[in-house]
Amino acid sequence: MSQDAKISFSHIGMFVTDIDKMVGFYTRILGLVISDREKRPDGSEIVFMTSDPREHHQVVFASGRPADQRYSMIQQISFRVTSLPALRQMYNKLKQEPIEELGPVTHGNAISSYFRDPEGNRLEVFLDMPWHVPQPFRIPLEMGRSDEELLTFVEDSVRSQPGFVSRAEWSAGMAKKIQQAAGH
Repeated sequence: MSQDAKISFSHIGMFVTDIDKMVGFYTRILGLVISDREKRPDGSEIVFMTSDPREHHQVVFASGRPADQRYSMIQQISFRVTSLPALRQMYNKLKQEPIEELGPVTHGNAISSYFRDPEGNRLEVFLDMPWHVPQPFRIPLEMGRSDEELLTFVEDSVRSQPGFVSRAEWSAGMAKKIQQAAGH
């Protein structure tokens, strides 16, 4: 694949049962805003949402998911934050919601908090770490620790793992792998 044909992920669209409830949750919890919304003559509706002024939409909700459909085909939708204080703020905000599953964990390459939206889709908010370990890797975390204690715990947990490398080393290796796959 040539450099001009390089792709990157842009957005996800989901059929939902209660569009207003979903919009409220993603607005209140994740800070997304509505960029466009249309209610069609047939009663169906579509909502475009984003938290990035460069992206018209990152999440799209469309009405039409049957109310009796309990299984979600989505394994998870992940949102990146840029700092540990931002992750803590999100975690604390989520603790105020009626969320049953709120799992802070480390994957070695990230610190994550998992939860479900009002229609049962699994979401993750995460912070990248400066290293990488082969996946899957998962250790529960106690978010009550200080920043220093939390980061030290994560680093101590991964440093001795087989395949531990810096994120820069891992990224360089992935860039080479992608380039090889593209035939260069």
